[in-house]
Amino acid sequence: MLLVVVALVAGCAQVGGFRPVASEAEAIAVHGEPARRWQNEDGTRTLEYPTQPFGHVTLMVTVDASGAVLRQENALSFENLTRVERGMTREQVSRLLGTHRTVEFFRLSGEEVWDWNIENDGPGIYTYFNVHFIDGKVVRTSRTYIFAPDGPVMGGSIGFPAFPRVPSSPLRPRHLMMAAPLTG
Repeated sequence: MLLVVVALVAGCAQVGGFRPVASEAEAIAVHGEPARRWQNEDGTRTLEYPTQPFGHVTLMVTVDASGAVLRQENALSFENLTRVERGMTREQVSRLLGTHRTVEFFRLSGEEVWDWNIENDGPGIYTYFNVHFIDGKVVRTSRTYIFAPDGPVMGGSIGFPAFPRVPSSPLRPRHLMMAAPLTG
């Protein structure tokens, strides 16, 4: 029982599956060279370790001038995603969330949309957090839920039950047939 408690406490100390480190040198030894290093106004530095496009964690390790770790955090945590505000610049968003997964341009709306693969919180198999910019400033955020190519199957082969199949009906569009419950 004691081992279970120790394992749980140790797991809580990890950030998105990354083990804690005490110094900048240890962070580099464990995680490799960071994708980017940010110089902060208070004299600290932040090392960025993104896992995009497939992972859903961006580890940010902040160190003081001597190289001691002050904090480690997942930049893609729900709490951090809520810090994106209207009017922020691309650089401010990049420093807050880390390297984005993709960029899409929408000519008609004039929007440039960056997205990050985040921990799945929706009905699909993946969740993307989107930040919409117009003229280099945030205008809004959104989420995109990605479904499997064969429709809304919850987990597929990993053990979660799929939505029941519904018999075809010429009056019901195919995309609604997958999610409709069976009637008895």
